Amino acid sequence: MNTETIQIKDQQFIMHPLGVLFWQEKSMLLISDVHLGKVSHFRKYGAAVPHKAIQKNFELLDEVLEFFAPNTIVFMGDLFHSSLNKEWELFKTWTSKVTATMILVVGNHDIISPENYEDLGVQVVPEIQETGFLLTHHPDLREGFFNFCGHIHPAIRLAGMGRQSVRLRCFFKSKAQLLLPAFGEFTGSHTMEPEENCEVFALLGDTVLPVPIKSVRRRKKRF
Repeated sequence: MNTETIQIKDQQFIMHPLGVLFWQEKSMLLISDVHLGKVSHFRKYGAAVPHKAIQKNFELLDEVLEFFAPNTIVFMGDLFHSSLNKEWELFKTWTSKVTATMILVVGNHDIISPENYEDLGVQVVPEIQETGFLLTHHPDLREGFFNFCGHIHPAIRLAGMGRQSVRLRCFFKSKAQLLLPAFGEFTGSHTMEPEENCEVFALLGDTVLPVPIKSVRRRKKRF
């Protein structure tokens, strides 16, 4: 497993190939856009999604928890895709085995009552401010803070030889913000355009790959 460590405001952050971010000094694991329940939601309406895909998110969560052993887990919004369904029982079982403090920063898909989460030991908050850092679901550039957020599901398109290209989920860092990729299986993504002084870290198999901006394929503008 090849991770990538970056330093922001004298703090160390480790990017993992599964799309999570570990704040080393705080022993805090940031996970965005898991979208639990989405597979069951689509299956309910007839989509031919394999049943085993439901369990995949929980297996991946176990993998990153075993890797980092965090003291705190922060879900950066959209933990559940919609209303309660049978995946809630799986989540309930999963949380019963977790010893870390769990916090949900509410996202636009998080319509389940906070009381349901609190019954499982999950704190529900609108945002987190911590020593010059702002943790939100939606991007929020606020003076004096570096913002960690989700919601966008960032991806980057890399150029190959000729007209070949590949699109990969990524961490997308600008001067005062880091967009986390969507963690959940069966989620879409949004292709980002490079901007001045940005840094891109693509997720490729078991590797976090720093991407030279010159290798990013730019989409042609349509007029």
